[in-house]
Amino acid sequence: MKIHARLLVAAACLAASAAHADDFHGFDPAKFDGNMLSAEALKAMAADASKVTPPKNGSKYSIGFANLQRDIAFGVLVEKGIQANADAAGVELVVADNRLDGPTALANAKSFAERKVDYVIEFQTDANFGQTVMDVFKQDGTKVTAIDIPMPGASFFGVNNPKSGFMGGSYLATAAAKQFGADTVKSGYLVIGALPQSGVIPRMRTEGQRAGFLALTKDFPADHIIEIDTKNTLQESYTQMNNVLGRIPPGAPILIIAINDQATMGMLQAVRAAGRVDQAIAVGNGADEAEALATDPKLVAATGSFPGSYGNYLIPIALSALAGKAVPEATFVTHQMVTKANICKFYKEFACAGEADGYTFPEAEFASYLSGLKKEDWLKGYEAILPKQ
Repeated sequence: MKIHARLLVAAACLAASAAHADDFHGFDPAKFDGNMLSAEALKAMAADASKVTPPKNGSKYSIGFANLQRDIAFGVLVEKGIQANADAAGVELVVADNRLDGPTALANAKSFAERKVDYVIEFQTDANFGQTVMDVFKQDGTKVTAIDIPMPGASFFGVNNPKSGFMGGSYLATAAAKQFGADTVKSGYLVIGALPQSGVIPRMRTEGQRAGFLALTKDFPADHIIEIDTKNTLQESYTQMNNVLGRIPPGAPILIIAINDQATMGMLQAVRAAGRVDQAIAVGNGADEAEALATDPKLVAATGSFPGSYGNYLIPIALSALAGKAVPEATFVTHQMVTKANICKFYKEFACAGEADGYTFPEAEFASYLSGLKKEDWLKGYEAILPKQ
């Protein structure tokens, strides 16, 4: 009986060990729900990782985080989430500001290398500097996770660009038809705030926005689609939107969608300044400008990326990699449409207002779009960061 009991205990230990190997203290990137792990779990991850990859400074891990830009809402939320997770794990977080600039990102990378950080989380927008920045880290084998804009040799974490774009575009089509009428919408102009400097990934998002809108707005005139370069800032979005307003006839619906909430807000501000806001309707991307989403009647929704939860993924991904665990090439955020009717579920400081809109994500149309997207030549080399479905 005692031998049998010992065998049962041994079998249980082996089973527990196998489960532990699968999810590493409760973290499985393929199934993770985005909620922050407990401090106990994060500390245990760091302790186990240290046995495999000892900290370079001999005491505790130092993780470098190069933020996109520290004074924009999205960057602030991402940084707070990463800092909270690093603190809970007992890890030092070294923060730098890439300032939306490639040369600055390169200088920050060199600084991280000099400080001998153990892992790097990169949030940098200039695709032309991706390889150069990664070359700095390759010299000493430092592993990297890139946020939203991929970098060669780094694991990817962030937005499911084709799907988030398609969600926003199809929502805009539905909301515009409700506000103006389906026939009147076809006399309107779709203005897309793009970000060409960042390459293929943001293009996936804005092409998804275009496709989602057109999937539900049949026979929309191709010459009524205007794309502007937002440079990823509110001010430039305002300037470029102001420049194209003269191309939109008086009284025509102005349908706005963009790479992120800040660009969307800049475009809306330009329409307001021109005295044409009554003709406008907008959908954002990110849902990080919660106050505007809750209060601006013309910003009807945003595709939620929940940047405040990014750290809940990123620190466990870093610790998993340091522990020698397999990290997926791409890990995606789970997106939801955030509207005035459901905003209180995501941001408790704002009240929900109005009734549910009845929007349903057009699965069949998206599946058809995604199938065609995977055959596009401009996506060669980026197959790993396309969603499976």
